[in-house]
Formats: sequence, structure tokens, C-alpha cells
Amino acid sequence: MVEPLSDADATVQSMPDASPAKWHLAHTTWFFETFVLRDHLPDYALHDPRWPFLFNSYYEAEGRRHARDRRGMITRPTLDEVRAYRAHVDAALTAALPSLPVAAQELVALGCHHEEQHQELLITDVLHLLSENPLEPALWPAARKVPVAMPNPIRWVEGSNGIVQIGHDGTGFAFDCEGPRHPALLTPHALADRTVTNGEWASFIADGGYREARWWLADGWNWVKTNAIAAPLYWEETDAGWTRFGLDGRRPVDPAAPVTHVSFYEADAYATWAGARLPTEMEWEAAAAMHDATGGNQMDTAGPVEPRPATDDAGGLFGDVWEWTGSAYRPYPGFQTAEGAVGEYNGKFMSGQFVLRGGSCATPRGHARASYRNFFYPHQRWQFTGVRLAKDLPAC
Repeated sequence: MVEPLSDADATVQSMPDASPAKWHLAHTTWFFETFVLRDHLPDYALHDPRWPFLFNSYYEAEGRRHARDRRGMITRPTLDEVRAYRAHVDAALTAALPSLPVAAQELVALGCHHEEQHQELLITDVLHLLSENPLEPALWPAARKVPVAMPNPIRWVEGSNGIVQIGHDGTGFAFDCEGPRHPALLTPHALADRTVTNGEWASFIADGGYREARWWLADGWNWVKTNAIAAPLYWEETDAGWTRFGLDGRRPVDPAAPVTHVSFYEADAYATWAGARLPTEMEWEAAAAMHDATGGNQMDTAGPVEPRPATDDAGGLFGDVWEWTGSAYRPYPGFQTAEGAVGEYNGKFMSGQFVLRGGSCATPRGHARASYRNFFYPHQRWQFTGVRLAKDLPAC
């Protein structure tokens, strides 16, 4: 993924929410070095004792660390030195694997899934970084897209009703926030059979969607006015119509593709404008249990990933864009944090954020599942975030 980047590309930080590519490479390596090699190999010596201060993310139990919003100031170590760090830790971890205790093996599994999360973050952070360059360079040049027909109008699919089981069932890997499995009550509802498209979002804009307070939550409307928000992130209006910036450079907006890079505030406003609402995460998960989590448009290789236009045979609830839900990111009944520093992985962030479901075009294939809970603050939109509508149905 970082092969096309210069040392400067990999060092710069474009905003506090995004981290430099070099930092992602080093931090995921630090995770293995710290929680597996340091803690489970008595004779292991840190590659560089100064680096944990630089590459710890938010683990208070690991002590002081470099400020998150100043990660772009880490000009040293160089990109090549970070690559050497990764090679060193990979070799030590590979040699240790056969003799690691079960607890350490479980941390290796967690570290692998953690690295997949950072693969997606690296992609979206590089996209934001390049968008701030006035030249708007393409990371991965690609051929011009061939226009496709607009998808059919949204079809409403009735969802499960009554008591359903939600949360990971304990089979295979899951992050701690996905459990425990528990019952949830669903009232009559329906979900849209696809996500909202760019063309539909353009109609929202043309109808004054960003200019009328009646569609917006109070915090969302304040966000719109304070930041002069008038369209999804990376969109620009030209005489020829809307364009968007992507990993393949600036291109015309594809009206048939799913809208992406929208905040929770925007998603909620659009749903209100459309006479619908956002699904709850329980409604979404109950529906997703019947779909293949490895299907859809997800990331298989490095390249100019982007949402693809919906087709009649696309189906599924996974891939293309993370789907905002109306559910706050809070613990499930019976949730408990793990012992030690890794207990800080998810639990302490269960405040002020909303849940997204389904994975995106930048999510490594096989990483997501029906119970997977992504979460962001309501104003954030640099990830591949989109919208699937829901609506209430009359009780029988």
C-alpha cells in the first residue's frame, strides 16, 4: 500500500483525525512488539527503546506518548527505518510463534485484525492527505469509468420482528465490543435494498438540503453553518457538474454509485428529507445475518478503491460503504473490558459516537462480519461512510 509513497508522503499528517502512513506502519508493529514479544519473551530486547513513546496510540497503561495531533512531526525515523523495524519484529514474531502460550497467540490474532483496521485507515488517511495537495495527485491512476445505468428505485425489504439475538456468537474471532450475545426487541420495520446513490444525494443538494434547518439535528445544523458544509467531502461543483476526488484523482461524480464520505449528521438529515430514518444497529445486524460477509465490493489488493454502482445482482449488506446507523456506540448488556492494557481497545470509547455497519470498499475482505461494530463521531466523514434508509411499518 505504501509502495507509491515518498518519505514525505508517508510522514505528513493532514488533520488530527488522520495519521501518517509511516505511523500506521510503525504502530501496528509496536502492537506486536509490545503485547506479544516484550510481554511473553523474557529475553526479547526492544528494537529501539525510544520508539514506544512515538508509536503508542492511546494506551494509558503503557505510559506517556507523543501527542496524536503532532504525529506528522515525526520526521525521524525514516520510512526505510520503519520498514526495517517491521522486518525485525516480523522475524522475531515468526520465530516465536510455535512456542507462544495460548494467551499470546490470542494477542497475535488480535494484532492481525488490528493491522487490518489500520490498512483501511491508512488508505483513507492517504486519500485525505492527497486531497489537501493543490495538485490533487492520484495515488493509483486508473482508466476512466464507463457510465452505467442508474439503479432501480429503492425497494423496501421487511425486516425481522420480535425478539432476535444480537452480538457475536463466540465462533471465531471478534472484538470485545461485539458481545456478549443478547436478545433485542425489533418492532415492525423495513430496510432499503441498497444504499443511497450520488444521484439521489445531488437531488437532496438541489432541493436545498444543506440550506434548510428543518432537516437537521441541532448539532448537525450548527456543524453545517460553522464549517460551511454544502456537499459530501471531496465533492466540488463545476460548470459541468459535480466532481469528486479519489485515490485515482479528481473525476466526475458517478450518479449511480453509492454516496460516500458523509457524516452522521448528513446521513440523518438526508433520511429525514427522504421521509425515512436510519436503521438501528440491531435491525441492520438481524438482516445482515442472512448475507455473506465476505461478499460485495471490499478491498482485495492495493489500488484505487471506491464504491461501485449498484446492480441488480449486487445484493448483500457488505462492502462499498460503511452504513451509518441511528444507534449510539454503547456497551452491550454484560460487556466487560479485558484485563491489562488491551482492555483499552474499545470500551473506553463508548461515549458520544455512533455505530456503522457493513464494511467498505477499503475494508480488507474477510475482516467484517454481521456483528462487527465500527464507530465514529457524528461529524467525521473521511472514511468511506454512506447511508442505507429504514422506515417503520404499521404493527399488525
